[in-house]
Amino acid sequence: MNKIIDLHTHSLLSDGVLLPAELVRRAEIIGYAAIGITDHVDLSNIDSVIQKLLKFAEGATAESAIRLIPGVEITHVPLSEFKGLVAFAREKGIKLIVGHGETIVEPVRKGTNRAAIEAGVNILAHPGLITLEDAKLAAEKGVFLEISGRKGHCLSNGHVVQQAIKSGAKLILDTDAHLPEDLISFETAQAVVRGAGLESKESLEVLQNNPKELLSRLGF
Repeated sequence: MNKIIDLHTHSLLSDGVLLPAELVRRAEIIGYAAIGITDHVDLSNIDSVIQKLLKFAEGATAESAIRLIPGVEITHVPLSEFKGLVAFAREKGIKLIVGHGETIVEPVRKGTNRAAIEAGVNILAHPGLITLEDAKLAAEKGVFLEISGRKGHCLSNGHVVQQAIKSGAKLILDTDAHLPEDLISFETAQAVVRGAGLESKESLEVLQNNPKELLSRLGF
C-alpha cells in the first residue's frame, strides 16, 4: 500500500496550529510514511526554531511508525540573505531546506525563486509562474519543484508541471499543511497531481520515487 511522503508542513513553531507531536500523530493515523516539519524562518527566529525541532526530533519517532524529518522553510527574506540562511541551517544540523517560492497569492519578492535555487535549497515550494530559465537551473542543481496541495498556492500547479516537463526538473507533491485538515490521503494526493496535468504513471514518480530520492540524498 502506497503512503504519503510529505516534506513541507508547519507546526505552531511558526504559523501552523498543531504542536509538532500532534502533527506527527495525525499524519501517522492518516497513513503517512514520512513527514517533514519545515517551519517558516528568517533571521529573527531561525536559531530557536532549529533548536526546538531538533530537540523534538530526538525522541519523536521512538514509538511511531512514521519518519520525521526536521527542516525549515526560508520565507520572505531579502534575496541577499538566502545563501547565509541555508548555510546556517545546515551548520546547525538541518538537512531538509525548503525555499518559499514566488506563489501568486502572496507578495513574494521577484527573484526569490532564483535566489532560493542558487542558495541550494532542496525544495522550491509553490514556485508560482516560475520561468523556464529558473526551472532549468533547478534541474541543473537538483532542486525539486513543488506541486502544492494548499489552497491558493495550488492555482499555478499546472504551470509548474509544464515548466518541469520542459526543463527536466523533478517534481514533488507537498501539502504545505498548516491545519489538521490540510493533511491528505494518498488518493487525494494522486488527484492533485493528476489535476496538475500528469498521468497516473507520472503521478507515482512524483508521489513515491522523487521524495524517496530526496530522502536518500539527505541520508534518511
